[in-house]
Amino acid sequence: MTTGLITLTTDFGYRDPFVGTMKGVILGINPHARIVDLTHGIPAQDLMAAALALGASTPFFPEGTVHVGVVDPGVGSERRALAIESAGQFFVGPDNGIFTLALKGKEIGEMVELSNDYYHIKPTSKTFHGRDIFAPVAAHLSLGTSHKKMGNPVKEIEQLPWPEVTKDGRTIQGEVVYIDGFGNLITNIHEHNLKTIPTEHVGVSLGDLAISGLTPSYSHGQKGYIALINSWGLLEISLFKRNAQLSCGAKIGKKVTIRDRRTAP
Repeated sequence: MTTGLITLTTDFGYRDPFVGTMKGVILGINPHARIVDLTHGIPAQDLMAAALALGASTPFFPEGTVHVGVVDPGVGSERRALAIESAGQFFVGPDNGIFTLALKGKEIGEMVELSNDYYHIKPTSKTFHGRDIFAPVAAHLSLGTSHKKMGNPVKEIEQLPWPEVTKDGRTIQGEVVYIDGFGNLITNIHEHNLKTIPTEHVGVSLGDLAISGLTPSYSHGQKGYIALINSWGLLEISLFKRNAQLSCGAKIGKKVTIRDRRTAP
């Protein structure tokens, strides 16, 4: 099943012509392709941010969609270029873990290394595989070409390690893994990690910052910092109409501690 739908996720931004060039390659092969810019605002070379964006977004696209991810600090090296089929969708990009969360828990079909250069732009640059490999491959997939023609099967791919959420007695500890464009601090602590603590008794600590309870929405935070479960199912720290990251200075990797306030000393 093909839809002609292709999504693009990159760290290219919009200052340079890289995204537009990829679109030109796609449309030159499939003039009827529908291209969705999932995001081009991934921080430079931030694989975890890309994995989170893809993991949170790709389930909402129909079967037949081709997802291209190009956050690729290893471009031109020995890292492989891949096409992966999963649940009727296709994932095209470097073998560096970028699709870890998009594929998590899903049935994965055949995965291939994109070794058949018939489907590449030639000459193929060592620095722009988004243009010369991933964009043309995506365009051919969107026309119904089987990914099995595009290279040799592979059995294993690189996985990004998800930071561990730990529990020690009465406390749960995680960390900030993503900061969105509003400055909201998104952690690796999933909703299911908090299932034994009633919402009103959740205590959240981030450095010197302490928050009591979880709120259901951003608008409940008009008096200061709030903690909530966001649309990704992850614990998030926010400031209503303000930038939490700029206000508290937290960075990726900053530790976040959860306590059950019923039992805290």
